Amino acid sequence: MRTVDVGGIPVGDGHPPRIMGVLNMSVESNYDPSVHGTPEQAVEFAEEELIAEGADIIDVGLQSSNPKNNWLPPETELERLDKALAVMDAVETDEDVAWSIETRYSEVADRALEGGFDIVNDVCGWADPKMPDVCEDHDAPVIKMASPPDIKSPGHLKTIDDIFEALQRGGFTDKTIIDPAFGGWYDEKTYEDNWEMFRRLREFRAFGRPIVTATNREDFLGDIADRPDTEDQLPVSLAAATMEVERGAHIIRTHDVAETRDVALVAHHLGDDRGVADEAARVVELAGTTRREVERNMAIRNGSGDPEDGATLSFLVGELPEADREALVAATEDAGGVVGLGDGDCYLTGTVATLREVASAVSGRSEELSTVAGEIRAAAGRHA
Repeated sequence: MRTVDVGGIPVGDGHPPRIMGVLNMSVESNYDPSVHGTPEQAVEFAEEELIAEGADIIDVGLQSSNPKNNWLPPETELERLDKALAVMDAVETDEDVAWSIETRYSEVADRALEGGFDIVNDVCGWADPKMPDVCEDHDAPVIKMASPPDIKSPGHLKTIDDIFEALQRGGFTDKTIIDPAFGGWYDEKTYEDNWEMFRRLREFRAFGRPIVTATNREDFLGDIADRPDTEDQLPVSLAAATMEVERGAHIIRTHDVAETRDVALVAHHLGDDRGVADEAARVVELAGTTRREVERNMAIRNGSGDPEDGATLSFLVGELPEADREALVAATEDAGGVVGLGDGDCYLTGTVATLREVASAVSGRSEELSTVAGEIRAAAGRHA
């Protein structure tokens, strides 16, 4: 799992979940508490509510992405960006906070990054093909939301396979963060579609990149508890936020910063220890891994979705010397397990017996592999 630096704030496994507060400078946006059309209002809101309540990132919206509202051209966003830059310059705080610009246009992203924004939140998933180049030219992180290649239709995807295909389309920059695009982006996407995606959120970790979730006050959550009105959906949003952190989300985008921060920190502190898998010889057991998660990891890493039947344990092993990595891969394949190769890391899966055989085969070959073998044996012992 990559760690991405966002304005000096590390985002990824082994770091606390980051809270992204929403500041809309789009007067047509539908959630009134986040809308502040004048710089004076926006500065006060950013200082006294978002930052004071614990936001790590402030996401500034220049137009509504709600399909009920009209699409606006880049010229409108550029006019509003001038106000957003003035707000960012005027905000005074002793806290570390990063600034995100939500846009679908590369020219808006370019000017925002030149003006001091730290990250781009592209809600159209690089429908503008110049977006990744602009972000790379500025050495800036970018959130790629799953969307079709249509600048006017953010999030218009239905099935989880459609979403994976959209995220893979056009590749990634070195500093890409992914957003699976929860919500009701168009009528064909149902509550059931969102529920299914939520249940399978861990599968998005197969990309090895930090994940953003944005489910705050969404109707697909309110429906479960018979809370159809937005103002009554805070409790269901907080319940979802805890599960998002547990299932691998690294940034939680929210209109309710203080409450979401608290539940996210508790979920992180009491949840599974994922550690930092890109540290040398760091072994992270992926607890509760389902067969579909294994298949997704194999498909993303190896171009194949054919894991060994009966896989019961999965591990993510951090960077190893090349000879050790080759030995671990060979031992896993010889034992009948499955291995996926990522950016420096290895994804291993197999039965308890298979992985014990792997541990025996590599133990003693080097200090790093002995550490790996010890952690695999310990996990196998817990599951025997």
